Amino acid sequence: MKGLLSAGADFRRAGRPWIRHRLSPMSRIRPKVFVIVPAAGSGERLGGQVKKQFLLLREKPIIVHTLQRFEHCSDVDEIAIAVPEQSIAEMESLVSHYRLHKVSLVTVGGVHRQDSVANVLRKFVFRPSDIVLVHDGVRPFVEPKRISQVIRACKEHDAAVLGVQPKDTIRRSRGGEFFEETLDRNALWQVQTPQAFKASLLVKAFKNAKRHRMYATDEAALVERVGVNAKIVEGSYDNIKITTQEDLELGRLILERWRTKGLL
Repeated sequence: MKGLLSAGADFRRAGRPWIRHRLSPMSRIRPKVFVIVPAAGSGERLGGQVKKQFLLLREKPIIVHTLQRFEHCSDVDEIAIAVPEQSIAEMESLVSHYRLHKVSLVTVGGVHRQDSVANVLRKFVFRPSDIVLVHDGVRPFVEPKRISQVIRACKEHDAAVLGVQPKDTIRRSRGGEFFEETLDRNALWQVQTPQAFKASLLVKAFKNAKRHRMYATDEAALVERVGVNAKIVEGSYDNIKITTQEDLELGRLILERWRTKGLL
């Protein structure tokens, strides 16, 4: 497989050097597209001894399904993954076994998603026009065409995020006992990933967050703090994040439907 950089010293000692992908003349001109996949979560809501990103979805780990979506997208150049330190060897093995050639980095994740993304950002040197996508490791049903759409929107607007509008009525409750306000559903969006950013903007946002000791639930919120609003790109209701047993069961149904439709 093409060069894989590991944060684990044992992997480097094995004599498998990291070699960046050779760029064609065309790829030197266009912005390079990197994907960061934070997958260091413990998966406590799913329970069990196996971390959620390594749970099997029809005999294949969820994280592999996720990575294959980007592997098969022609607009993506490189993929980096952040996992728990004790899972690095397992992740490297999966990358080799499933021939995920675009994966160039497996590194240690942090306590929070933001820490994991920051760890990866520190290991790459970007050109200002390069594009960085961040995608949840347990969100395995993003279509390559949606990935391409969010990349195109990012090229034009510097930041772009997939999202879908809620189907249900949304009400606000501050105390948790009584509803106080019905929100305008047409003005609300359920935010998904991937989220795409010009590399220079994302690095700036992370530096600002570190300076102000600020944590956010996603990268778009950090970018908002430096004055940039992300372009909305319509996503798909299939693009679920698997965090509960119910999500896992729904994921099995989505996977079978995708197979029937020839989407895999």
